[in-house]
Amino acid sequence: MTTIYLIRHAEAEGNLYRRVHGWYNSRITENGYRQIAALEERFRTISIDAVYASDLFRTMTTARGVYVPKGLELRTDPGLREMNLGDWEDLTFGEVRHHWPEEMERFNRSDSTWKAPNGEDFYQMGDRIEGTVRRIAQMHPNQTIALFSHGMVIRQLIARVKEVPQEEWHSVPHGDNTAVTRLTFDGERFGLELVLDNSHLPQAISTLARQSWWRKDKSKTVDVNLWFRPAVPEEREWYPAGENRNLTVAMAGDRPAGILAASRAGVDGAGQIEYLTIFPEHRGRNLGVQLIGQAVSVFRKSGLDRIVLPCPAEEARGYFRQFGFTETGEGLGRMEKYIGLDQ
Repeated sequence: MTTIYLIRHAEAEGNLYRRVHGWYNSRITENGYRQIAALEERFRTISIDAVYASDLFRTMTTARGVYVPKGLELRTDPGLREMNLGDWEDLTFGEVRHHWPEEMERFNRSDSTWKAPNGEDFYQMGDRIEGTVRRIAQMHPNQTIALFSHGMVIRQLIARVKEVPQEEWHSVPHGDNTAVTRLTFDGERFGLELVLDNSHLPQAISTLARQSWWRKDKSKTVDVNLWFRPAVPEEREWYPAGENRNLTVAMAGDRPAGILAASRAGVDGAGQIEYLTIFPEHRGRNLGVQLIGQAVSVFRKSGLDRIVLPCPAEEARGYFRQFGFTETGEGLGRMEKYIGLDQ
């Protein structure tokens, strides 16, 4: 009998910035690294014979919490990737809902007839993940292996093992980042022993504890996902420094919620956030991080691996520090964040 630990990656940019990340490659967040440390402690006394991960940064980085302490090598397999979301990749959830509301609803219901534009449908994804896990398990009879994968594919595999009918796929719960599912494989059939367990995570670092979109009870609150558009001329007065050709308006539904002014910096070819703000009526909802996420997306697509911003007032520096910015430069006159995928 083979024992399989199927583990979701730690909190990544898509989870934090509220963006659609399937095959899109993204970094682990500051909180995600704390989750990896907790996962490492959980597996400290569990014997593992082999470790596999999808070939994306967020799974390979999460897997370090298991394979490095145990002195094992990491084997990558693209079959463990998240669902291929095609043309939706790296769009914000707010943009998808704004432009394709009906398709977004079908996607959220795990509708078996839904397919990502130029991507996968749920059947294709399910066939891929089941075939991959079966193939890897057959290579390790009577051993214990750890597989690092992604939220949607793990849910789909659980649905298949539990023989959940397609019209009930939406009922399979969502797993926290670094949630652990334990399966058995006898050479033919899978069994489930543990499903999406996050008991190693203190509530303070649990991703799902800080979000409510996944809840099905009365504790669910309104999930505000922004989308972005260029500013029109009359909106440029919102930017205190005057005209900026790269001024972007953050939209909450049909209402402006904030602005972002970003450009390629003259210093070291980095991307620069010149200004960002959430309007007063939308504050207190933790929306500012989505503006940072928009800047990360734009600059990374331009081939840049760093973001800089003029050092803000001391009371604002703590806000940026929690998202990976550090003071740097002569006299610590600016803050900087690395956004590359090579470390």
